[in-house]
Amino acid sequence: MTTEPDSFPRRHARTQRFTLGAPRAFTVAPDGSRVAFLRSNSGTDRANSLWVLDTADGGERVAADPRALLGGAEERLSPEERARRERSREGGAGVVGYATDAAVELASFALSGRLFTAELRAGTARELPVPGPVIDPRPAPDGRHVAYVARGALRIVGAEGEDDRVLAGPESDQVTYGLAEFVAAEEMGRTRGFWWSPESDRLLVARVDDTPVRRWWISDPAHPERDPQHVPYPAAGTPNADVRLFVIDLGGARTEVSWDRARYPYLAHVHWSAAGAPLLLVQARDQRSQLYLAVDPESGATRMVHADEDPIWLDLFPGVPCWSPSGQLVRIADEGGARVLAVGERPLTGPQLHIRAVLDVTADDVLVSASAGTRAESPETGEVHVYRVNELGVERVSQEPGVHSAVRAGGVTVLVSASLDRPGARARVLRDGKETATVTSYAEDPGLTPRVTLIEGGARRIPCAVLMPQDYAGDSPLPVLLDPYGGPHGQRVVAAHNPHLTSQWFADQGFAVVVADGRGTPGRSPAWEKAVRDDLAEVVLQDQVDALQALAEDFPLDLDRVAIRGWSFGGYLAALAALRRPDVFHAAVVGAPVTDLRLYDTHYQERYIGHPDEQPEVYRRNSLVDDEGLVDAVEPHRPMMIIHGLADDNVVVAHSLRLSSALLAAGRPHEVLPLSGVTHMTPQETVAENLLLLQLDFLKRSLGLV
Repeated sequence: MTTEPDSFPRRHARTQRFTLGAPRAFTVAPDGSRVAFLRSNSGTDRANSLWVLDTADGGERVAADPRALLGGAEERLSPEERARRERSREGGAGVVGYATDAAVELASFALSGRLFTAELRAGTARELPVPGPVIDPRPAPDGRHVAYVARGALRIVGAEGEDDRVLAGPESDQVTYGLAEFVAAEEMGRTRGFWWSPESDRLLVARVDDTPVRRWWISDPAHPERDPQHVPYPAAGTPNADVRLFVIDLGGARTEVSWDRARYPYLAHVHWSAAGAPLLLVQARDQRSQLYLAVDPESGATRMVHADEDPIWLDLFPGVPCWSPSGQLVRIADEGGARVLAVGERPLTGPQLHIRAVLDVTADDVLVSASAGTRAESPETGEVHVYRVNELGVERVSQEPGVHSAVRAGGVTVLVSASLDRPGARARVLRDGKETATVTSYAEDPGLTPRVTLIEGGARRIPCAVLMPQDYAGDSPLPVLLDPYGGPHGQRVVAAHNPHLTSQWFADQGFAVVVADGRGTPGRSPAWEKAVRDDLAEVVLQDQVDALQALAEDFPLDLDRVAIRGWSFGGYLAALAALRRPDVFHAAVVGAPVTDLRLYDTHYQERYIGHPDEQPEVYRRNSLVDDEGLVDAVEPHRPMMIIHGLADDNVVVAHSLRLSSALLAAGRPHEVLPLSGVTHMTPQETVAENLLLLQLDFLKRSLGLV
C-alpha cells in the first residue's frame, strides 16, 4: 500500500505526530538568566540537541549537538535504555533527557550509552570517559560530580572526568542500584532511582531486586535465529520487585532507610530539597492507604508526616509530595468530593478547581495546573490552565482557552500553550507576567485544521469532541467512527489542535468522528475517575453508548453504520464494544488490547479491580477472554481487526493471541495484523503510516462504504 509523499498519513508518521522540532523539557536557571531545553533541527529530524535561551535578549544557542559529539556515528542503545524509553513513550533520538546542577550551569546526558556533560554558559560539551552503557546521569547540585548507572551499578565520577568509581554494585544479575522498577516507571510516574542531597555529599539510592518477579519470554517470530528476551513482568496478583532505599555517601558507606515495607511496598515518590528532610511517599499494595515519611539521613529512620486513606484508591500526582520553603508538606488530596491543593493541613483550593499537578513552590505561592472543578462557573470542556495559589486566593496565569503547562524559577516562567485554533504548542518566556521571548518551534504545520466541536453529551454530561469532514455540507447522515481512549490516565477531549488531527483525517474520509471521555478518564472529579472501580468494562462501555446516542440528537449521525477504533485501553474498549454491544457497534479496530486482565501489571490492574486471588469473578467479568474463551459476548458477531506489536513488553502479544483463539473457537471471523519488531509504540514511519491506511480500508469494507 502506497501513498503520496505529502499525504497526511505519511507526514503524520514522518514527523512523529508533528512533535519533532518542537521545544520541550524546559529548565529555568534559579537566577532567571537562561532556559535550557531540547529541540531537534526540523520537523522531520528525530535527533534532539540541548539548547539554551538567554532570557535577557531571547537569543538561542546550541549547548550540545548529538551528531557532532558522536562524530556522525549511528546511535546505539542498550536494552536497558530502550526499556526506559519505552516506559516514557520516548520516540526521539539524540539527547532525549538531561539533568542539571542546582545553578543550571552544568548539564549531563547520555548518548549512545556514553556520558557527556555541557557547560550551559559557555555552550561547550564533552565526553567523560567512563564505563558504559550509561543510564540517567545526574550532576550533584554543586556541579562537582556526576552520578550515573552502568550495568546495574550506581557510579560516580568527577565533573572533569576524574576518580570514577562504584558507589553501589549489584549482588546478582537480578539486582540494580539507581534505576526505577517496571511498575514505578510504567504506572507511578517515577522514572528515577537515585536522588542527590542538597549538600551534594550523599544520595538516596533505590535497590531493586527482581528475583521474586515472574519471568516472561518475548520473542521475535520474524527472526527465529534470535534468542528471546527473558523479562521480569509483575502481572496482577503475582510478586513485585523488592525495593529498598539506602543513603549512600561519596565514600560508599550506606545506611538503609527503614519503613514498614511489608505494609507499604510501593516506593511511589521521593523528594529531597533544602527545605526539609528527605521525603518519601509509600503506598500499600491495594493503594487505599499511603504514608508521607520524613527520613533521618544519619540513621535511616523515618517518621510519619501525614497519612492518607481512601476506600476506593489513592492517585499519584506529578510534583508532590514536596516541602514548601517554610517546611510545610505540599500535597494534592481528594477532599469533600474535590481534588484540592493542600499546604500543611490546610486546603488552599476548593471545588472550583480540579488540581492536576504541582509545577513549582515558592515562599509566595504554589504554581499548579488544573481543570475547572465541579463548581466552576463554566465547564471549559477540555481546558487545562496554570494557576498561582496562596492563602490569599487563586490567580489564573494562562488566559487563552486551551491546554497549558509551565516551568518556573528565578522570576521567569516558561508557559507552554496549545489551543484549538493554532497548530502545535507555543512556548513563551514570561518575566513578572510579561512576555519577553518566544522559544522557536521547528515543528511542521500539519496542513489540516480540525473541524471539531467540544460538547458535553447525555445526562452525565460526558465530555465529547465531534469532528465532521471539512467539505461536509450537512445534507445527509454520516457513518460514525468512535475514536476513544476512554480509560484511566487518558484524556482525549482536549481544547488543543494537534490531538485531533488523526480523528480529523478519518472524518475527511467520510465519517463523523466522536471522541468521548467517559467515567474513568481524568480531569473532571475524583468521583468521575473512581466510578470504574470493580466495574471497568460495563461503565466505560456504557458511557460510549450514552454519548453516541445523545450526540445523535444534535448531529447527523447514521446509527446503522457505527465503528470504533482504539489502542491499548482504547483497543480493549473497542473489543468490548464489538463483543458486548453489537446492537450499537458494527465494526471494531482493536489495537494492542488488554484482553485477559490477569496478564496486565500489578500497580495498574489491582488499583481498578483488586487482587485476582481475592476477586476472581471481577477479573472474569471485566476481561474479554478467560480460560474458557470469550466472556459475555453476544450475537451477532461484528467484523474485528486486531493489531498488535510482537515486541510489546507492556501489553504483550499474548493478549491478542488469546482473543484471536477465543474468536476462532467461537466461530467468529476476524482479521489479525501482527507487527514484527514493533513495541507498544509504533514509531517506525512506514508502520505508522500504513496502519492508518489499513484501518481505513477495513472500516470502509466492514461498513459497506466501498
